[in-house]
Amino acid sequence: MTEYDVTLEWPDGRTETVAVDPRETVLEVALRQGIRLPYDCREGTCITCVGRVLAAGEDDTPDAEEAVDAADVFDYRRQPRALTERERADGYVLLCIAVPRDDCRVAVGPMVRAEVGDSPWS
Repeated sequence: MTEYDVTLEWPDGRTETVAVDPRETVLEVALRQGIRLPYDCREGTCITCVGRVLAAGEDDTPDAEEAVDAADVFDYRRQPRALTERERADGYVLLCIAVPRDDCRVAVGPMVRAEVGDSPWS
């Protein structure tokens, strides 16, 4: 079974890497390992668990000018209704319903949440 390494990065420089089976979400694995991430609905409608893909695959040095499209790195258990197409193209991902397709680095924390608009469903 393939697992993907998802490195979670907080603004204070702390990082945690979790090995995520493509049948599980990033949030499920993080919580099981005792990593505290914000979440609420677990359905992809409230935007509380949002992260931003910084880099994927072999390229672990992000280009500040170029966003990583979250669709290149993650699939979803269901349609992420709380994010717009533009937000997804800019690398935003809902960790409660996101299942990885590649190794990646993801920014997490309240600053990422502040970068996106409010969910139309909350």
